[in-house]
Amino acid sequence: MQEHIGKEQATKFSLKIWSRLFPYFGQVKKHMIAILIFMFASALTEASFPLFTRFAVNNFVITGTTKGLFAFAALFLLFVIFEGYTVIMFARQSIKVEMFMGRMLKRSCFVHLQELPLSFYSTTSVGFLIARVMSDTDRISGMVAWGFAHAAWNICYILGSLVFMLLLNWKLALLLLAVIPLVLLITLYFQKRILAVNRRMRAVNAQITGAYNEGITGAKASKTLVIEDKNVEEFSGLTSHMYRESIKSAMLSSIMLPLVLFCGSIAVGIALYRGGILVMDQLLDYGMLSAFLSYAVGIIEPVVQTTGVFTEIVSAQVGIERVTALLDAPKTIDDTPEVLEKYGDVFNPKRENWESIRGDITFENVWFRYPDGGENILEDFSLHIPAGTTVALVGETGAGKSTLVNLACRFFEPTEGRVLIDGRDYRERSQLWLHSSLGYVLQDPHLFSGTVMENIRYGRLDATDEEVIAASKLVSADIVAARLPEGYLTEVGEGGDRLSTGEKQLVSFARAILADPPIFVLDEATSSIDTETELLIQNAISHILKGRTSFIIAHRLSTIRRADIILVVDEGRIVERGTHEELIRKEGHYASLCRAMQLEEIR
Repeated sequence: MQEHIGKEQATKFSLKIWSRLFPYFGQVKKHMIAILIFMFASALTEASFPLFTRFAVNNFVITGTTKGLFAFAALFLLFVIFEGYTVIMFARQSIKVEMFMGRMLKRSCFVHLQELPLSFYSTTSVGFLIARVMSDTDRISGMVAWGFAHAAWNICYILGSLVFMLLLNWKLALLLLAVIPLVLLITLYFQKRILAVNRRMRAVNAQITGAYNEGITGAKASKTLVIEDKNVEEFSGLTSHMYRESIKSAMLSSIMLPLVLFCGSIAVGIALYRGGILVMDQLLDYGMLSAFLSYAVGIIEPVVQTTGVFTEIVSAQVGIERVTALLDAPKTIDDTPEVLEKYGDVFNPKRENWESIRGDITFENVWFRYPDGGENILEDFSLHIPAGTTVALVGETGAGKSTLVNLACRFFEPTEGRVLIDGRDYRERSQLWLHSSLGYVLQDPHLFSGTVMENIRYGRLDATDEEVIAASKLVSADIVAARLPEGYLTEVGEGGDRLSTGEKQLVSFARAILADPPIFVLDEATSSIDTETELLIQNAISHILKGRTSFIIAHRLSTIRRADIILVVDEGRIVERGTHEELIRKEGHYASLCRAMQLEEIR
């Protein structure tokens, strides 16, 4: 999906693509109708101004009198004020449409992202999603609010001008109309090429943004690897490419503009030549000639602008395709309508119907393969984990230890077979019901912008300060707060970047403890904590996990040997299972891993 959305393939207007926005149009239809009304009134008012010129020339300039000038000026001022009013009202309505449309699209994308499973995020980059949710939605809302309105204004002005010209002198009007097809051909030719160049510029600009991001986030790696010169070389290549494309765009525009102006000059020349002859033959008055000159000059620019707007509308279709493809991303893990009816969804949970969880977990003839893979990771796997059991998963890096945990937590679902929670298939209950009963501590924990206190309280939002502090003390996170300048009220920064990895892990541990969940998952939860700090929390872990079903993914022998059952994972498969003593006596894979761990810990 990511590759498909990243390609700009739209080359012509497609109502089918724009129809995807109809549900959003329906919510701003009053504003859209108001925009069209004000645009129509403004365009017709603007198209009538040459008629005022005709009247002024015939009645004041030619006659040399000022009789009736005050009334004429007052009427003209009234038209000018009215046009100003319509423009102001159009701008107000357009701003409302742009902001409201942008908000609706962003909200739809964000809500859908909250509902998508973890498997989606494992195959889609953050930068890609941000570009869809921010840049593409802004581009769409701007085009809907301003692009269509400007196109409507230009079309109304052109049609209004044509009607007035035909009413004044249809023969001279047809002569002037002969220039418009030439303007259209020139504009279409250049706009197509300018659009292609601008698409390449956007692609290069995205690469430049990515290079900036890597240069900033990877600054430490660049320094230690001494690759600053390589980074600058690559960045210079990108900016040079951007420079060349920008020059091409500017050159095309600089050629198109004089050609369009030349066509405008031809129109003025036709009006002067033919109109002058008609004036001399007394078939046309001076005021009418003046009006035709105004129309000849004024009608060219709206033609060019309309062509440009429609080109941008076609280009904006790419953004619609990208955003709608994101909104169409399937929820590979979704609750059935019956489950939603009883338990509610993530935004409207019906907690009063939620059963309590003891934590008894059963894998029943489970087969599993990842959605983007063809090989089975688990085949006919069965395992019963009684409530309160601690399960340790060990194996080499990348062996697939997290797969079993992800299945138990319903971050993935079995390809075949069932996972039972307390004797019932967990698909018979809502995802939120299960996820609300999980305490998850990751190897690389994520903290949200805010204070230490706020980050721990995410474990249970109604917790008091005293309860937050008590949870912190259980895992020695109070030590982290004690050495910070403002204690628990210290801002952790974006992603917790003001804290060390070990400090973030302790805060994350306290957050999980505060939730008091019946099921715990510790994913290398002590790997980034020094030995002294680990000893402080080991005793806490033994007390905290007592009576809870727990999964421990660890590489330290001291953490593993306390587990009730140990599962040895190799190449995505469970190759051994048993207690520490049982597996040591087997002298198999686990025994070899233990010897390697002991050597590592000694070092």
